[in-house]
Order: sequence, then structure tokens, then C-alpha cells
Amino acid sequence: MAAALLVPTWQTAQAQLVLSTAINRTARFRALSQRMAKAYCQIHLNVLPEQARTVLVTARQLVHSGFADLAQAQWPQDLAEQLAQVQKLALGLEALLDQPPSKEAVAAVSVQADKMLASADNATQTLEKLSKTSTARLVITAGRQRMLSQRLAKNYSLAAAGFNNQAVANQMISDATEFKQALVILGAASISSAGIRNELGLGASQWIFFDAALQRQPDMRGLQAVATTSERLLEVMDKLTGLYDVALKEELG
Repeated sequence: MAAALLVPTWQTAQAQLVLSTAINRTARFRALSQRMAKAYCQIHLNVLPEQARTVLVTARQLVHSGFADLAQAQWPQDLAEQLAQVQKLALGLEALLDQPPSKEAVAAVSVQADKMLASADNATQTLEKLSKTSTARLVITAGRQRMLSQRLAKNYSLAAAGFNNQAVANQMISDATEFKQALVILGAASISSAGIRNELGLGASQWIFFDAALQRQPDMRGLQAVATTSERLLEVMDKLTGLYDVALKEELG
């Protein structure tokens, strides 16, 4: 009974504010899984390796800080189990990232990253169900754009590394279509501000550069273009997600 009293109802304003941050952090794990795999593949291909190592270190730090943030709240048992599974898969991914890059290692990292992505996506959907606001959907949609940018860049790198199969090609087509559709959805949303409109404009512009880079042959110049433009697009989408998170907190407050 005492334990039950510790479980938040998730209906109070304070609990919903905690939930807003949790949605952002958990959704970000999806992007971080793909970003780490992308950077690892870059190192294997010797594409801007120093930049890739920096990206890898930063992404791993964000994973650790994300779980630290989530640990500050007590979650319903089913969600707590889902978050624990995400963390377990993240630890497995980190162990693989510590291995010297090779084609076989890149394949293993990509598979593990996709498992972490799927698990984080499940937890994100559970968190959305706990939220009672439509703005949460905007946070999740904008947050998913971060992941799509990184999975597109990862798959482009995988093609260059010799994994140019139909499944990779189909995933890239699907992700590009989803990214463009989400830009339209976010642009049409009723919740807006000068900052949100500015970042949406920047996001649309950065997408043009990124999409152009993705159309190049996966040679060294193409790989470098995708590596740099994917990071710029991620930065914009991450800032946009943060702005929607702020809007959600203001709505709840």
C-alpha cells in the first residue's frame, strides 16, 4: 500500500510537467541510437573520423544524461520495465561501440541500434498515452524528425560500406517521405511561436541541403556532405523539439 502511494497519478499538472521532459528524453534515444551507429560507420569508412569520434562521445553522454533525468521520477511498472529495456539495449550498443570498427562490427552495431530504436519508440508511445495534451504529439513528431535524419545518414553510410540492399533503399525512401510529411504537419499545427516558425523554416531549408546530399553517389564527397548536413539538420530539429517541449510545459503550467 505504501508503495502504491508513491506512484504518481500522472493527471496532476506537476506530473504532466515531468512527463513532458520524459517524452523528450525517451524520444531522443531513438535518434541517439542511429546517430551512434552513423558515427561508428563513418569511423570505419574514414569519413571525417575526428568529427565522427566527437559525435560518438557526445551522443553517448546524452544517452547517459537522458537516463539520469528519467531516474528522477517513479514510473508505472510497465513503463519502468520498458525504460529498463531501453537502457539494457543501450548498454549493449555501447559495448559494441568499444570494438574496433570493421564491416562485421558495423553490421552488429546497426542491428543493435535498431533494437534500441524500436524499444525507445515503444516507451515513447507509452509516455504519450499518459499525456493528456495534443501538444505532446507535436513534441513526439518533432522528436522523430531527429531520428529520421540520423537513420537516413546511417543507411547512406551503410550503402557505402557494402550494405546496399533493397531493405536499406526502401527504408531511406520511406524515411525521406515521412520527414517531408512531418514538416507539413508541424507547419500546420495551431501551436506556434516566432521561435517555432523560425526553426521550422530553418528545418525546411536544411532538409533541402540534406536531401540533395543523399542523392549523391556514396563516394567520399557524398559521405562528407551527408555527415555534415545530417548534423546541421539534427541540431535544428532538436531545437525545434525543445521549443515544442517548452510550449507543452507552458500549456500545462
